[in-house]
Amino acid sequence: MAFRNKAALILKYKPDILVVPECEHPDRLLFPPGTPKPKDQLWFGKNQHKGLAIFSYSRFRFSVFDDHNEDFKMIVPISVKGGRFDFNLFAIWANNPGDPDGQYITQIWKAIRYYDRWMANKGTLLVGDFNSNSIWDRPRRAGNHSNVVKLLEDKGIFSAYHLHYKQSQGKEKHPTLYMYRHKDKPYHIDYCFVSADLADSLRAVEIGSHRRWTKYSDHVPVMVTFDSRLRNRPGNG
Repeated sequence: MAFRNKAALILKYKPDILVVPECEHPDRLLFPPGTPKPKDQLWFGKNQHKGLAIFSYSRFRFSVFDDHNEDFKMIVPISVKGGRFDFNLFAIWANNPGDPDGQYITQIWKAIRYYDRWMANKGTLLVGDFNSNSIWDRPRRAGNHSNVVKLLEDKGIFSAYHLHYKQSQGKEKHPTLYMYRHKDKPYHIDYCFVSADLADSLRAVEIGSHRRWTKYSDHVPVMVTFDSRLRNRPGNG
């Protein structure tokens, strides 16, 4: 939370797009003098202090799909255009306490099935806080973490982190969450899934360190970089 006080920290990395869970409403984003302002933004939520924000600090511009299903709460389908390539971005903060089927990964499972025609092996990203890992799989639940990963892989969509570091689900060496900011309570629950065409252009994946970031948040940044020569291709958008 309080992204207005933290924006300058992440903007040093010159992001094109930021997906920020637990972000306050734009009306409260009174950035300190000198902090660059986003060129486009979207925000979703009911709590003015804690929603899901998507910011562009580049030529990319956002528009929400017409068939956005708000039953999935903080899983937002966005068409991104205006940059070197167009793509579909599913911004995620998996958290719906009102769903009796499960408030976290189950939301993503349902959303993937609902937005099936928009998720393909070209021009697709799913980015954000999944609040999930295969270590918490419930074998009898269809929408568990491992089944979500398998469903995406069947569509040609893969975790950028796991591709880049050659890691297995549930055995990640780089945590993205330190519960209560404690170094001895590490979990990997934040992800960037990318379609096969984008995976071919993947250049770097960086996970913020405990020492650098936990003074500001219990989560650390997941920073994914693609080859700057990437251009629009048939099938994107």
